[in-house]
Formats: sequence, structure tokens, C-alpha cells
Amino acid sequence: MSSGLGFRPSDLSFFSRKFVSPINHRENVRLPFTPLRKMNPEQPMRWGSGCCLVVAAKRPPIDGVPAELNKIASQKLDSAPARRRVRSAFIEIQQQLDHCLFKMAPAGINTEEWYECNSRGLNIFCKRWFPEPDVHIKGAVCFCHGYGGTCTFFFDGTARHIAASGYAVYAMDYPGFGLSEGLHGYIPSFDQLVDDVIEQYKKFKGRPELKGLPHFILGQSMGGAITLKIHLKEPNLWDGLVLVAPMCKIADDVKPPDHVLKVLSLMSNVMPKAKLLPNVDFDELALRETKKRKLAVYNVISYEDRMRVKTAMELLKATDDIEKQLEKVSSPLMILHGAADKVTDPKISQFLYEKASSKDKTLKLYEDSFHCILEGEPDERIFTVLNDIIHWLDSRCSST
Repeated sequence: MSSGLGFRPSDLSFFSRKFVSPINHRENVRLPFTPLRKMNPEQPMRWGSGCCLVVAAKRPPIDGVPAELNKIASQKLDSAPARRRVRSAFIEIQQQLDHCLFKMAPAGINTEEWYECNSRGLNIFCKRWFPEPDVHIKGAVCFCHGYGGTCTFFFDGTARHIAASGYAVYAMDYPGFGLSEGLHGYIPSFDQLVDDVIEQYKKFKGRPELKGLPHFILGQSMGGAITLKIHLKEPNLWDGLVLVAPMCKIADDVKPPDHVLKVLSLMSNVMPKAKLLPNVDFDELALRETKKRKLAVYNVISYEDRMRVKTAMELLKATDDIEKQLEKVSSPLMILHGAADKVTDPKISQFLYEKASSKDKTLKLYEDSFHCILEGEPDERIFTVLNDIIHWLDSRCSST
């Protein structure tokens, strides 16, 4: 977005200030979610009187990738088994990409991947990173990924660097995202998603290897909203929160008017899974370095189709709920944001910093940096951000 927490203008809008039928009007849209990648142009299928049903976008071929792998990557990813097949086909290529997170990944990090069935009967993908056996573990860090992210790919490199500094790092893919079970990109209830994360991370915290250690939660973009909701639900669950470009408030100048919200709410009840909202190319807004921007297409299991109607409504409701409770944020808090971020507004992070009642709070703004400060910046800036996070964690561990 250009101002506030939302998005860059797109061709199709459900959120115009001047109300027109949300299905056939074309204007601007701004919604709170992390960047999606460029897709092939979509041709809507017409039905009824002037309305349109949008078909799913097709993933363009990845340059330099064999035809058989591109064929695998282009399959429909609504189900978890399909996403798992695609990830298996690309994992070796991903690990060899020319990105500092992969090329300079510390050696000796022990990783483990597994699935756990949660209380709702959903198989949740989990992963952990441990430092070498002779390294003293200072604390545990649990990660909440963004809307367009997963707990694999780029974060695998981030986690390895944090683990090498003496931390046990744990992560999960939310239901409907990454390798976890559920309809791809579908959030029927943000509060339920938060409860799913709380349930899983309580299991992690109870593991014997973490007994007596301080526990931190790291949330990026939409994961920042999840992190804040977790804290608001259970204020004493964590020893500190680290928020990277968090989605925590919709700026007043881009918030949809009440009558548009009513229409969106109605549509979310009638056709909750429909992909009717615009797909937006955020590569240039989210990742500053062109070279790194080109590597984002290799995150082949991220959700990059049009946002589902119910998902959009749930994100709007979540940010509205968080905004009303920012004064209740009381945990030790670190907020990091690119000063040139046009996806989530750094001014909103400043607003959170000022409103939070935390006695221990830190705000770091990085000049000229975009949204993906842990993935899309020059190498030096990426490691500056990583080192800032690790230094903050270290200082809280020594005083815990």
C-alpha cells in the first residue's frame, strides 16, 4: 500500500469509498496481507447480469527450471498433499539458490520436520532448528509466518542463523498454508487460527529440552497480527515478542466504509471460499533487491492466488480487534520495520510502539528498506536485522 496498512491500487475493488456493486465495479483495493507474486493475466468467466466469476490464476513457468518441474509447480495446490509433492520436488533447488540466507547458512544446525494432529483433527507441519550439541541453548524462539509465507524456504535460512546463536527455533505452517492440512489460503476464523497456533506452541514449550528456558515469539507481517492476538489472549505466555513489519492496524484513510464492509461480510457468508478479490504483484514493493526478488518464485507452495472473501474479512476483523487493544500489549517488545515499506506502514509500527504499555520496548526503523527486511534487502542489511534480533534476544535471556 502507499499509505496505511493495506495495498497498492489494483484493477478490481471491493473497497471503494463511493459505493458501487462490489462485483462489477473496478477501482482500488487495499487489504492487510503480505506480498503475492506476479501471475499471468486472468480472464474472468461471465455469469448472470454483469457479474463475473474469477478463475484461478495460473503460475507462470520459472525460468531455468526443467519442464517437468514447472509442470509439477503449476498443479492446483488447494490440498496439502499437492503442496507437499511440489515442495519435495523443489527442495533441492531451493537449498542451492544464490541468496545469502542459504549460501551463508551456518553449518552444524540440526533440523527436524514432522506432522502433528491438532485438537481439530488437522495435520500440522512443524519444524525445529537446534544449534550444534556443544552450544548452550539460551532460549526458544517460535515463529509466526506471514500470509504469503511458510515456515520453510526463506525462513529456513533465517532460523539457521538464529539457531547458530544459541536458540532452539520452532515453527509451524498454519492450517491451509504451506504443508499443513486445510484449503489453501483459507482463513475461516482468525481467532481459531490463533488458537491453533497457541495449542501447537504450548506443545513446543512443554518439550523437555526447553524446560526452564525463556520463550520468545517472532511474528512477521500477518504473523505479527497472530503474535499480538496470542499475547492479548494469554499475556503471560511469552517472555518477549519480536514483530517484523507487523500487520496490526488499518490506517483510517484506507479503511473501507461501513456499507462496503457490510457487503463484504454478506459475501463472506454466502461464498466464503470464493477467490474474488484482486491479485496484486507486490514483488517490487516487498523485496528491494532485484536479484532476490527473482528468487521469490521458488517458494512454490506459498499462496499466491486471489484472496478468498472470508479470509479478507477475517484479516480486517483481526486488525480492528488488535487496534482497540494496543494499550494492553505489555510484554517485552521489539518492533522492526523498513522505513520505505509500502505493504505495511512503518507509521503503524510507531503507533504500536507508542500505544503499547510494555515497559521494555524497542522500535527499529531501517532507512530505505522495504517490507521483507529479512529476505529482500542487500546482504548487509539482512544480517544487520538478524543481528539486531539476536542481540535483543540475548539481552533478555541474560536478565530472565
